[in-house]
Amino acid sequence: MKRLLFTLLLSGFAIGAFSQGNVYKLESGKYEGLAMTPPMGWNSWNTFETNIDEKLVKETADILVSSGMAAAGYNYIVLDDGWMTKERDKDGNLVPDPVKFPNGMKALIDYVHAKGLKFGLYNCAGTHTCAGYPGTRGFEYQDARFYANLNIDFLKYDWCNTEGINAKEAYTTMSNALKTAGKPIVFSLCEWGDNQPWEWGKPVGNLWRISGDIYPCFDCEYKHEGNWSSWGFMKILEMRKDIRKYSGPDHWNDFDMLEVGNDMNDTEDKSHFTMWSMMSSPLIAGNDLRKMTKETLAILTNKELIAINQDKLGIQGFKYSAEDGLEVWVKPLSDGNWAITFLNRSEATKKINFDWKKHTIKDTDFNMEANLATTIYKIKDLWKNKMIGSTKKAFSAEIPSHDVITLKLMK
Repeated sequence: MKRLLFTLLLSGFAIGAFSQGNVYKLESGKYEGLAMTPPMGWNSWNTFETNIDEKLVKETADILVSSGMAAAGYNYIVLDDGWMTKERDKDGNLVPDPVKFPNGMKALIDYVHAKGLKFGLYNCAGTHTCAGYPGTRGFEYQDARFYANLNIDFLKYDWCNTEGINAKEAYTTMSNALKTAGKPIVFSLCEWGDNQPWEWGKPVGNLWRISGDIYPCFDCEYKHEGNWSSWGFMKILEMRKDIRKYSGPDHWNDFDMLEVGNDMNDTEDKSHFTMWSMMSSPLIAGNDLRKMTKETLAILTNKELIAINQDKLGIQGFKYSAEDGLEVWVKPLSDGNWAITFLNRSEATKKINFDWKKHTIKDTDFNMEANLATTIYKIKDLWKNKMIGSTKKAFSAEIPSHDVITLKLMK
């Protein structure tokens, strides 16, 4: 009996001893409250890929301010893949490319901050980035301290070269590392939607990509060598079903960077910008700001559409109806208002005759309703920036191919 009692006591001691490692709980999770509305800014990848340097960043920062884009809300400059050397230093630290950034990354970040803007960098959860530069696998806490010391504000974290890695664990590890480093940094999960980040990403990141890369076309698939594709913006718009309920303040579905000003015509750019605004997607420009036309600038800085995107309610829009290529998309807004977009996906001009009194819009995900038969709303055309009456009268218009008409219904 004494031997049995001794054995039990010893076993209890062993269990207690070995369980002590789980007593300490590491502070984890993203920095809360950094992206209460969808982030807005500029990213280098869509136009420049890895051909980036100090001059480009400074000129972009200058134009963001001088053009009025910063005043409209575009406050992040994010350097994508290719900002570092091909190897870490002897201590395992990332090294900003001294040829591309001869005055150092810290001096460049200080320049951007002095303009009243914020700065972001890119890396990858795998062993290497998508362009073959050093990835973060195994260096998460070291890299997080590196970013904190540089004083960056935004980290885009990609998903290349990740064989054998669990996505949720990889992104959670980096999120915890950023939190431990002590510098509030918006964490952008660029996981492409393969592992349903909307289901687990809310405590981990501030936004998450829902698709592969965007391509500057209305509704195409661009196939690359290596069995992967980039997608026209309408393909991305339709790619994921039933995920809007996961999106909201500080946890956004990211439909990828904007292609406004990149190879599409102005009508398609307008539709692209409208739908990203309706979907509460981050508005991250991806064009060469130094060469943009006045039409491109007008689209990117449309205050009425930006207000739809940045609405404090933070609810993603949804497709209400579709018939013969003409779609109606709706988005609930704060103060009981609604945004309504008529989208012509067809190749021909369409006629709209929308009798408001015959429609009740129900948002079952967020338990909201607009009974247009019993409630009269004033109507503002957001691209024309003018009031056009009320819902007492049916709305009639012609809409060209690939174009949109966006209205705001106001109580």
